[in-house]
Amino acid sequence: MKQRLQTLLLALCAAILPASTLAGESPAPAQDVAVHCGHLVDTVAGRLLGETTVVTAGKRIKEVKSGRVDVPGAQVVELGDATCLPGLIDSHTHLTGQTSPTSYTDQFRWNVADYAIRSTVYAKRTLDAGFTTVRNVGDNDGESIALRNAINAGIVPGPRIFTAAQAIGSTGGHADGTDGYRKDLAGNPGPKVGIINGVDDAWKAVRQHYKDGADLIKIMPSGGVLDESLSVDNAQMTIEEIKAVVAAAHDYGFTVAAHAHGAEAIRRAVIGGVDSIEHGTFMDDADMKLMKEHGTWYVPTIIAGKYVAEMAKVPGYYPAQIAAKALQVGPIIQATAGKAYKAGVKIAFGTDAAVYPHGQNAKEFQYMVDAGMPPMFVLQAATTHAAELLKKSKDLGSIEPGKYADVIAVAGNPLDDIALMQHVGFVMKEGRIYKEDGKAVTPLAQAIATPSVAQGEELQGY
Repeated sequence: MKQRLQTLLLALCAAILPASTLAGESPAPAQDVAVHCGHLVDTVAGRLLGETTVVTAGKRIKEVKSGRVDVPGAQVVELGDATCLPGLIDSHTHLTGQTSPTSYTDQFRWNVADYAIRSTVYAKRTLDAGFTTVRNVGDNDGESIALRNAINAGIVPGPRIFTAAQAIGSTGGHADGTDGYRKDLAGNPGPKVGIINGVDDAWKAVRQHYKDGADLIKIMPSGGVLDESLSVDNAQMTIEEIKAVVAAAHDYGFTVAAHAHGAEAIRRAVIGGVDSIEHGTFMDDADMKLMKEHGTWYVPTIIAGKYVAEMAKVPGYYPAQIAAKALQVGPIIQATAGKAYKAGVKIAFGTDAAVYPHGQNAKEFQYMVDAGMPPMFVLQAATTHAAELLKKSKDLGSIEPGKYADVIAVAGNPLDDIALMQHVGFVMKEGRIYKEDGKAVTPLAQAIATPSVAQGEELQGY
């Protein structure tokens, strides 16, 4: 029976994906595609263009032509009056989990495979929302590396992932997943799983991440909301530890993102040389000045603060100490983001997806506008700014020849109504269309509609 099931699953995979994909290569579209846009947001110049034709060849953009231009031999995608934008980038996600009232007990019942399988669903929801690229800044056991690889190979649909794998932090800190465990279960996690105490541990943890296949490094120099400890903002890493992580990371070509709510932790992280501050809830004027001096990016994640504050009022949704921290952060984080914008701090779009339900990432645009940021700025935060933070501006962030053919579209003008970004109707990633007219058009969806299974056979348990 087991052999029969394996044979049937392989047959299904063969029906869903071409041989090149099963061999680990995501095939490029064979035909040029001409996408006719009613308008196009030029994220480099910061302006809205009129009717535009975007021509893609394989995985890249071939040409961008003014007006509705016929392209001989090309597949035509007619978007009418819709506004086209580059594929969006969320600089702060956790695609391998999602909070719920059972999150703190699920961890004792679920295996890594359970999180990995669910992550494929979360990845698809993220892509459908128009986010063709994400930074995944923390997982349980490196499962986001497997998710990244599967997406790159074309096995499952999802955004392009740059992953930090497990976050790095101190014993008992926000990165320590055993917080709240009884002693016989807590153990003494070390640098192999990202828990460090001292400079030598810092180097070992970064080198382990390199060995495991991470793309960047995430550190936790301050307390946080969703761990089972008491403080949301206390400093939890020394400057020496942070500097060691950064030095090791830069040796391996990694950037470093720093989860930091507290002002002192932010100060240490910036002085230590990190590339970005995530959340930054209690950031003060001195921190903002320091970040401008060092060129440090800020990723606000307003939606996460608002969501945890809302859920903290639901009895039993969070453990009591977590609910208390959520109520501290929620009312402050949006005002901090607005103040940082006015101070001239560099801002990249990020949401902390998983703290709220995946697929709702675009709500962040509205929260950023409500904080005082102009609509064009927030669109650039999720495109050109986020690409610069990733150090991938040559490939991502704008619709220009030579860049990846990541194109999305919304009905109407998002500069007039930023809420339109929550209703993406068209998604193209690397020249392949995943959503059109608001509906999924992935190879997987097509295969399930017409499965290649012999008549009378069943895929039991599928």
